[in-house]
Amino acid sequence: MQGKTVIITGASSGIGEACAHAFANEGAKLVLAARSADKLRSLENALLAQGTEVLTVVCDVRKEEDCKNLISSALSYFGNIHVLINNAGISMRALFKDADLAVMEALMQTNFWGAVYCTKYALPHLISTKGSVIGVNSWAGFTGLPARTGYTASKFALLGFLEALRVENLKTGLHVGSIFPGYTTSNIRNTALNAKGETQNESPLEEKKLMPAAEVAAEILAMCKHRRKYHILTFTGKLMYWVNKLFPNYVDRKVYDVIAKEKDSPFH
Repeated sequence: MQGKTVIITGASSGIGEACAHAFANEGAKLVLAARSADKLRSLENALLAQGTEVLTVVCDVRKEEDCKNLISSALSYFGNIHVLINNAGISMRALFKDADLAVMEALMQTNFWGAVYCTKYALPHLISTKGSVIGVNSWAGFTGLPARTGYTASKFALLGFLEALRVENLKTGLHVGSIFPGYTTSNIRNTALNAKGETQNESPLEEKKLMPAAEVAAEILAMCKHRRKYHILTFTGKLMYWVNKLFPNYVDRKVYDVIAKEKDSPFH
């Protein structure tokens, strides 16, 4: 990664912030995007102090013009792009029958269209450097999660988009990868939307017991280095993937039971 330009969306916290540190430690030049200027500034100062070349761009990936500006800013500042990590994302926690349709639209706009916009404008530059585009997905990208219909739909859509993009570019040298973390320490559950589209401001899980974001970042870094197509993290994730293919009805029941046991579960 030495000297390569890496764009990371959703960089102000969680997996995105951890990726910034992981790639910085490998000598990459960073373009960090998020909605919070204050958080970006704090991260920028920390990275500059260790000698990393970094550009921060306030960007709401739901807005096409913001994504276009992100890519053009990266090119103006560093001159090229080698890696795009589509990490920005939000979640939800509500039964579909209770959720406003605006919640579904918000999930698709951030998790799916945000990646599409950024990838569209970065693509010719990534092809010219034979670079990488990475989608940070989820177990919800291959297994339907109840009370998270919008999240699941957006992650399935993200996977389908990247799968097709990968096949389109079999002969261009572009690397397209999808990574599937399990529950990871991040702010995504606190900012998850409820049925009315309001943020929850609390997590239903014991965050200290979840996979550290730094571990996920290390796997994303390895995915770029080794140009892997897919990577499902944790034994539970791999087991869920294969059992779901062989015994889908069993997985449906188990997933339902797990979600039903969460604190303040919508099934209560």
